[in-house]
Amino acid sequence: MNIVVLGPGAIGSLWASYLHHAGHSVSLWSRHTESTISIQRDEHAPIQFGNRSKHALEHADLLLVTLKAPQVEDALSELKPLINKDTVVTLMHNGMGTAEVVSELLIDNPLVLATTTHGAYRKSSHHVLHTGLGKTELGGYNSTGKRCEFLAEVFQHALPQVVWNPSILDALWNKLAINCAINPLTAMHRVANGELAQSQYQDTLQSVINEVTLVMQAEGIDTNSEMLSQSVAQVIQATAKNLSSMQQDIVHQRQSEIDFITGYLIEKAQQHKIATPVNRSLYDAIKNIEQGWN
Repeated sequence: MNIVVLGPGAIGSLWASYLHHAGHSVSLWSRHTESTISIQRDEHAPIQFGNRSKHALEHADLLLVTLKAPQVEDALSELKPLINKDTVVTLMHNGMGTAEVVSELLIDNPLVLATTTHGAYRKSSHHVLHTGLGKTELGGYNSTGKRCEFLAEVFQHALPQVVWNPSILDALWNKLAINCAINPLTAMHRVANGELAQSQYQDTLQSVINEVTLVMQAEGIDTNSEMLSQSVAQVIQATAKNLSSMQQDIVHQRQSEIDFITGYLIEKAQQHKIATPVNRSLYDAIKNIEQGWN
């Protein structure tokens, strides 16, 4: 396949490397203007990828969008004239809320949503480390996207384990629940994920989970607070030494994904007339930190 990776950060670089080694023609679209970008994965030899090629984008079979959620709408709006209506657009990022916007922006394109638990870390701008094996789930968002089940085999051949999930929104909501619990707290307190296992955070974590549970149930998702609490505890333990993306964004004074994680939850809660005071307080705390930089 002809594949363009839009936003070659850690996860984007990881997938670009694996898809290249699987035999696909892979190009990048980065904010940097160089015509080629070198990416090295772990100890493998560096790969030279074409960058910002209009020809590659116009002829792409797959556009894999690994930008952070706040950047997605602006980037795709700018590139829309170059995106063929047959190109499958796949969104792979933390948070929710971009699919609704992209489906209206690229109304003719098959839209697929993805979530992955693979770990990736950019040691430098040209060197990505695959820090943890995980699982990737794909699923269609619009009617044409739901006919793209073949993509699971493409991704599986490059970097297993990959499954096609017809209920991809359920998977994304479950990941959102975990992010709502872990990301704002680690960002506010500048701690690694494992620190949230301490007793001082338990009441807040449980309150966040209780509120998220009510919203998910209102959205028609089969879950309960006990299930979500177990999932959050497992992730805290499994990623104890990790720094959440939001924690890193706050430390480096970059715009976080809070609007597409906790903000999205609050928006849905308001639609269902569900009170989320604890999530709101965490949202406000992160927004206050970000606004303080200005």
